[in-house]
Amino acid sequence: MNYKFADIVINRPIERPFTYSIPEPLKEDIEIGSIVEVSFGNKVVTGYVVGFSDKCDIEKIKPINSIVDKTLCVDPKMLELTKWISTYYYSSWGEAISAAIPSVLKKGASGKRQRKEKRDEEEKEFEFIDGSDKHLMPNEEQKLALDCIMNSIDARIHRVFLLHGVTGSGKTEVYLQSIAHALEIGLSSIILVPEISLTPQTVARFKARFGDKIAVLHSRLLGSKRISEWRRINSGAAQIVIGARSAVFAPLKNLGLIVVDEEHETSYKQEDVPRYNARDVAIKRAGLSKAIVILGSATPSLESFYAAKNGRYALIELPERIDSRLLPAVDIVDMREEMTRAKKIPIFSQKLKEWIEKDIAEKKQVILFLNRRGFSTFINCRKCGYVIKCKRCSVSLTYHFDKQKLVCHHCNFNMEPPEICPECNASYLKYWGLGTEKVESETHRLFPQASIARMDTDATHKRGAHDKVLSKFKDGLIDILIGTQMIAKGLDFPKVTLVGVISADTALNLPDFRSAERTFNLLTQVAGRAGRSDLGGRVIIQSYTPQHYSIQASKNHDYNTFYDKEISLRKELYLPPFCHMVSLTLRGRKEERVFKASDNLKSSLEKEIKSKNIEILGPAPSPISKMKGMYRWNIFLRSETAENITSILKKALNKNKSSGIIITVDVDPS
Repeated sequence: MNYKFADIVINRPIERPFTYSIPEPLKEDIEIGSIVEVSFGNKVVTGYVVGFSDKCDIEKIKPINSIVDKTLCVDPKMLELTKWISTYYYSSWGEAISAAIPSVLKKGASGKRQRKEKRDEEEKEFEFIDGSDKHLMPNEEQKLALDCIMNSIDARIHRVFLLHGVTGSGKTEVYLQSIAHALEIGLSSIILVPEISLTPQTVARFKARFGDKIAVLHSRLLGSKRISEWRRINSGAAQIVIGARSAVFAPLKNLGLIVVDEEHETSYKQEDVPRYNARDVAIKRAGLSKAIVILGSATPSLESFYAAKNGRYALIELPERIDSRLLPAVDIVDMREEMTRAKKIPIFSQKLKEWIEKDIAEKKQVILFLNRRGFSTFINCRKCGYVIKCKRCSVSLTYHFDKQKLVCHHCNFNMEPPEICPECNASYLKYWGLGTEKVESETHRLFPQASIARMDTDATHKRGAHDKVLSKFKDGLIDILIGTQMIAKGLDFPKVTLVGVISADTALNLPDFRSAERTFNLLTQVAGRAGRSDLGGRVIIQSYTPQHYSIQASKNHDYNTFYDKEISLRKELYLPPFCHMVSLTLRGRKEERVFKASDNLKSSLEKEIKSKNIEILGPAPSPISKMKGMYRWNIFLRSETAENITSILKKALNKNKSSGIIITVDVDPS
């Protein structure tokens, strides 16, 4: 190494690299991609070497302090990938590289420190699930799928396959055999799952099939365990990586295949800078390595299905369940009629009650789904109409019976429920709405003979609680499992013959152009938990808008009908996948200043756009206009490509820096 200076990027929203001198003792070990520590201002921060030079015009140049770990280095393809992420998702290169490296590695932490009891607990992870995995003979549809995929793997031609298979059609077996084939010819694989804690059976099947060749990366790993897994991957000891979103950056050599399971899931979108979508990053990474991508889903995102319909992706269909098992029969109950009959707002329809009683009597299992936590969703005064809201967010507080508290689900503010109205001092306070706690309470009342458990973030926040509930359910110790979207995916329990959807309307009423798509996805996925054995299955969906096309299509497990209706609406309204959108959110303590900054930013954007084909929507208050004490306004930009928009953003945002105003940029918001 003859260079005197290194160009280093850091995890800050600053585009350009900074130049540091290379001390003599480090010259032997430093290279492009080295992770280093440098002085920045009055702090020591982690940086990434992205270039070298012989000359520097700065007089008093700071030296690099140290190399964090001589054995770890960001390889050239990862540098290229992170450079693309920084350009596409509007972040600095340093922020993008930082997202690709686990924080514990950036600290140079030792892999030796690990508390034994924690290690033992981690090693037991997923043990409660039956990990035995038979090498199943593929059926005709699976054979066709595997032939296409394996031929592409052999040819080392980058292709994206959209594997559209109904729930229970054997998508996982296609993944397993594709990965096994890649392994045979010396290629490594990544399997992305939406949330590792919600898909324990899938993880167990991969571990059972591939044993020590597999490494698992997820947020619950202790730092030392994460380091050891990362080293196993980096050294080639592990050739298969399974994990959530950030596993897309695993340092595998000879990458041949990336699987994105449940590719439609919104959890693949990162909420912090850089706000990348792991599905799209997976496709870009595979392209750089001439690797194959399999996007798998029973309910593909409209963007992916549209790309498959237009020939950008190869579409593979698995239209039937394995062993020709029938999809569960779906009944839709009109809750408006139930309300008229009962003269009140019922939680359970007569039909759902009857089917629960029948299945419990026959020693079968039931899943009840409601995508809303808590006991009551709001409290209001029947005299003056006052609704008790969060002091920091513009939302009503949710009553949690087990805590005897009103809680904000956005900032966690909580308070004792008042006995009299804070506005008019009347004692006519009424608890309204419905959450999983209330469903659990009513289920205990109606079915006292049944063993009942609840699975939501409130009930399973303790480490291991999630696994304990699923273990009991698997062993038949729980008759009725009540939960939020936690229970909607990845679970395969043969004794579940009935799924009840308490309210299909919760997602439909959100101010989001994807609300119909989310409703269809959730209903289809949760319905897929029933009838996964010879016992058959039934799904009962309760709704106050039963005529909606997303609910009707889910009744028939009919993705194509839903897609045709939804895609025509999106085209008419010029929404994704017919355009790309970028969301700008402005936040500040004073509403007037946020509004003024939004207005000024719109004016700047209009000047920058000129001849570019970009449309501005807004500014307007966010659906939740105040959160954690900050007022929020949105501006949306849409155009044929995201690059059209991001190319003009830098100038406009640099001209509109206001004290006390934070602006966040989200490309392709989910």
